[in-house]
Order: sequence, then C-alpha cells, then structure tokens
Amino acid sequence: MSLSKITFFERFEADILSGKKTITIRDEAEKDYSPNSIVQVSTYEDDRWFCALKIHSVHAITFHQLSDFHAKQENMTLPELKNVIQDIYPNVDNLYVISYELVD
Repeated sequence: MSLSKITFFERFEADILSGKKTITIRDEAEKDYSPNSIVQVSTYEDDRWFCALKIHSVHAITFHQLSDFHAKQENMTLPELKNVIQDIYPNVDNLYVISYELVD
C-alpha cells in the first residue's frame, strides 16, 4: 500500500518550501512511498497542510552510511543530521532516504 500523506516537524517547513530540503530520512514504518506519486504534506505537531511533494525515490540506508551528501540535502551538517535522526529514531540503524521535489 502506497502512502499518500507525510508529516514533517514544523521546524522543517521553511526549508521544504524553499527547496533547500530535498530528502527525508524515515524508519521502516514510513518507507512505503511510491516513486512518481504525489503526497500531501502537513505538520506533525498540528496536522496543518502546507504543500504537496512528488516522490522521486525510496532507498534503504543504514545510520552509519549517512554522509555529508545526505546532510546537504537535509540542509544540515552531518553532526546535526545524525543528532536529529537519533532523537527521532533512537537505536534504529535501518533507515530509508525518501527524495522528493515540491509540487507547484
């Protein structure tokens, strides 16, 4: 089953809307997005819709494979990215990189 909605913490909204954030890294529970599908995006905190995204790809990755390349796509440094991932998904090593673009 392909998911048709995704949520982000409010603090990421500006980076998504400006095109500075072009990937999200999620765990097993949130990997079922289909390439070329359009998903509706809302805030995690209050479920407020703010845009639509077109999914490009979903790739498996381990926490230790995260690199400066991923951090740049998240508009963060690598230490910042690793800290965010550990805060959201403590003790999770198997992750998924979901790449996307903003739909006008």
